[in-house]
Amino acid sequence: MKRKNRQIGDYFLISALILLLLGLCFGILAALTYLYPHFLKEQLGFVSLRPLHVSSVLFWIILAATGSVYHGLHQLTSENKNHRSSQAHWFLWVVAILGILYSYIVKDFGGKEYWEFNPVWALPIVFAWLLFLKNFITLSKTIVNWPVYIWMWLTGILFFLFTFSENYLWLFPYFREHFVNGMTIQWKVNGSLVGAWNQLIYGTAFFLMDRISNTTHTGRNKLAFFMFFLGLFNLMFNWGHHIYTLPTEKYIRHIGYVVSMTEWVFFIKIVYNWKKTINEIQKYQHYFSFHFLIAADVWVFINLIQALIMSIPAFNLYTHGTHVTVAHAMGTTIGINTMILFAACFEFLIPRREKGWQSNPILSISFWGLQICLFVFWLSLNIAGIQKGIWQMSNPQSSYSKMMDSLHPYFEWVLFSGFGLLLTLGTLSFTLLLNRKKAE
Repeated sequence: MKRKNRQIGDYFLISALILLLLGLCFGILAALTYLYPHFLKEQLGFVSLRPLHVSSVLFWIILAATGSVYHGLHQLTSENKNHRSSQAHWFLWVVAILGILYSYIVKDFGGKEYWEFNPVWALPIVFAWLLFLKNFITLSKTIVNWPVYIWMWLTGILFFLFTFSENYLWLFPYFREHFVNGMTIQWKVNGSLVGAWNQLIYGTAFFLMDRISNTTHTGRNKLAFFMFFLGLFNLMFNWGHHIYTLPTEKYIRHIGYVVSMTEWVFFIKIVYNWKKTINEIQKYQHYFSFHFLIAADVWVFINLIQALIMSIPAFNLYTHGTHVTVAHAMGTTIGINTMILFAACFEFLIPRREKGWQSNPILSISFWGLQICLFVFWLSLNIAGIQKGIWQMSNPQSSYSKMMDSLHPYFEWVLFSGFGLLLTLGTLSFTLLLNRKKAE
């Protein structure tokens, strides 16, 4: 039976998967231009391909998290109608994303780091987020005795809206003309925005745990609520570890160090407890959703160790601005966020009658190939970053070109494993998109 009324969450998840595929392609092209500077120099070059890659991946995360929230709310409220405001929410994102990608292609810049597009395209994003807040309140107000993931989704939406607006304070002369204040706000915003969408993503993870186990234990667990409050505290204060190199107050750095990434410890514990409650039938029925959540937990552990090391001020001097930071960002973006969001995509985009995909060898190979390629990718970036950090702090220094030449083999491994990520994530994404098309 064909599905006549696709949920608005499907529009967001499908758009997100398309953006992920674009982001992977832009990432490969950016890596090629990084290794071979004359490649596509006249057409796009690294200056355009890097923000095209970064923005596409960021929007994959945000749109997939948004689609997951809509799906979760619709299942909790049995509300399957696509209201005009939710359709307008999706349409505004489409307008913003098309405008942003076009502005990068024609080199119409004007923003700050990670948000380098012309600020005019931030307006539809703000309006879209206001509609998201309105739609969330409309749906969630009918839910009695909110589980933890409703609270996490609400705080994620509110703080993203506030922090994203804060990101554009540099448009006012007071902030733009004071370098230290401007950089402090910019780096603080980047850290807080991650905390905001983490609330959306971890909330989705908890919702999936309850759905897979067919219970409400995780969503009403005291440990989960403690993690929510800790995550909220981190959202407001853990950005302090982003500004070690700026001349700010010491107490800000100390708070940032103490609270940095501590909620990950509780996430590991929660997943560990939840895993013990899942029987073989539930694992079979939710095969890839379950395995992607476990993979995310493993990458949480890996990135927790790296985050704790990077948060040490003495070590941060060596790693700040090197490929170690990029490795950490990729470990969290792909290893944690993307794994959880793929768990959501397999849960929400695949009809219940077609859940038995564990016998599909292509998907299984893609899943395990993804883990291997990501580890090689992450390790290569870390080795390159450590070597560059040692070079930055050494006295006397060798020439920059000589240092970069010594890192060339590691960048080749980054490119090689990047092709592997494109192949594995691409296979998983195309499978989900094709299955969704058949289900209509």
